[in-house]
Amino acid sequence: MRALLTRVWLCGLLLAASPAALAQKSADTLRVTWREAIIDPDPYHNPLRNGLVLAFQVWDGLIARDPETFALKPLLATRWRQNSDTEIDFDLRPGVTFQNGDNFSADDVVYTVNTILSDPQLAVPSNYAWLAGAEKLDDLRVRIKLKRVFPAALEFMALTMPILPKNYRELVGPEGFTRAPVGAGPYRITRATPDDIALERWDGYYAESPKGRPAIARVTIHQGVDAATELDDLLAGRADWIWQFLPDRAAEIARTPGLLELRAESMRVGYLSIDAAGRSGPDTPFTRLKVRQAVAAAIDRTRLARTLVQGGARIPDAPCFPTQFGCDATAATRTEYNPTKARALLAEAGFPSGFATELVSYVLPEYTQAVAANLAAVGIRAEIVQLPLQAAIQRAAAGQAPLFMGSWGSYSINDVSAFLPYFFTGGDDDYARRPELQALIDQGSETTTPDQRRGFYSRAIRLISEQALWLPLHTYVTTYAMQRGLILRPTADEIPRFYLASWR
Repeated sequence: MRALLTRVWLCGLLLAASPAALAQKSADTLRVTWREAIIDPDPYHNPLRNGLVLAFQVWDGLIARDPETFALKPLLATRWRQNSDTEIDFDLRPGVTFQNGDNFSADDVVYTVNTILSDPQLAVPSNYAWLAGAEKLDDLRVRIKLKRVFPAALEFMALTMPILPKNYRELVGPEGFTRAPVGAGPYRITRATPDDIALERWDGYYAESPKGRPAIARVTIHQGVDAATELDDLLAGRADWIWQFLPDRAAEIARTPGLLELRAESMRVGYLSIDAAGRSGPDTPFTRLKVRQAVAAAIDRTRLARTLVQGGARIPDAPCFPTQFGCDATAATRTEYNPTKARALLAEAGFPSGFATELVSYVLPEYTQAVAANLAAVGIRAEIVQLPLQAAIQRAAAGQAPLFMGSWGSYSINDVSAFLPYFFTGGDDDYARRPELQALIDQGSETTTPDQRRGFYSRAIRLISEQALWLPLHTYVTTYAMQRGLILRPTADEIPRFYLASWR
């Protein structure tokens, strides 16, 4: 897949840039349109993939991860060392300033950790369940403390722990920070509304950063639009880059002079969460194993992946992304598409005529409709509740989603400790609520010996699949389209780095 993407990419670069691209090169601006709206740009207050993308442009963490090799590199920290099983010491980079001119120091790192540990609005608590605190050793040295042994700690820091400016955020407060956020990254936010975000190159960005100085001075983001508007923006020359559109529009883009369409599998998995715990009501049929098994057998995942997702999308057996450490597909019970078996299971469970339920979703409606049609074919009449992402997440968190169709990208962390805890350790998205499962996942996250970690995770995966607690539907193949004069290569971690973009 990577080789094919490279060939298509290089071929596209050889073709002439469009007039729109030449105009934007002259304006020194990259115009982005995307559907998911970032309401709160604070990197700790939203669970959106677009929020993670924005954070990479505006904030820096202690560690960077190379987008090609996934190797960890110094960022705001120049080096680190494991002081003990639960302590990591960091030497901090001198001479760094935030975008408001404040100097960066150990105080900012300690403040960020304390904020994570005490913030009631923290969007994804499972990303920081391993974090115990931070201690200032001196102005340029800090000690991060872990609650427990956690082998993936550095990976989580690189992807999910941007550093906040202590003095500024204390001065303006969380609400003021949302209105006028400040980071230490290559771009600074000059405007942030539900409709648009404007970024400007931070001229004070430190030269030693592995991110480098952005080649393009400004990025404007048009957000919160529907799929048709997103595509119209590109086709009409109002946008230079879009992503995550339906593959069936790719041909239209490819036929348009001056545009380039690309696809690349990401670490994102589409899933169906099933209310085995009865959170949506004690009488829900999904507390019965045979009903959950019927749901799994009713869905034609192969057709969903090949016809709608396309581009080489895979059907995982395990509830995680195949490359992640601990994602043992051999431990999973494979469920094949078999509507006849699904009907029989429903009859055995006491529902020979099926039943009605709700299917809550924020993913592309075409995906939701395909799953609902599969369920209807065996007698499960699922009323689709199609909502914007934030509203869907809030409904699921409230326990009002008997079936929930979503996607999870693990914050691009290549370890199942970024996947399984989010869904199975008692959080808002846990619709299984199995103590034995939570114990296995916790043991896997807390063990340093790789084989022992794999063992705990394998047992957890076996339990999840045997009990049909959660169904992986497909991997995502991310679609990208852009003006041909734009150089912005997709990466496997599904994090577009606008600071690496340039105009040819």
